[in-house]
Amino acid sequence: MTKIALEFESEWVNVLRPLADRSLDSFVKELVVLELYRQRHISGGKAAELLGMERFEFIRYASRLGISFIDMSPDELAEEISQLESL
Repeated sequence: MTKIALEFESEWVNVLRPLADRSLDSFVKELVVLELYRQRHISGGKAAELLGMERFEFIRYASRLGISFIDMSPDELAEEISQLESL
């Protein structure tokens, strides 16, 4: 395993620590994975793997945090559904 050391000013630690319900290390890792997924740099499957979750567990978790699994507008989604229904 490769380790990366991050240095935070004490103000950062003071802000982050109360938000973490576990170690600050795992909390920051989760934030990074969620942001990479949100920006579509990694897939849901890869994000789940990195966080030690099943894929659908991760998708539900990300959705609860407001990170959408489906990356399309409501109109695009309606069109996709319409096309599927016509099959």
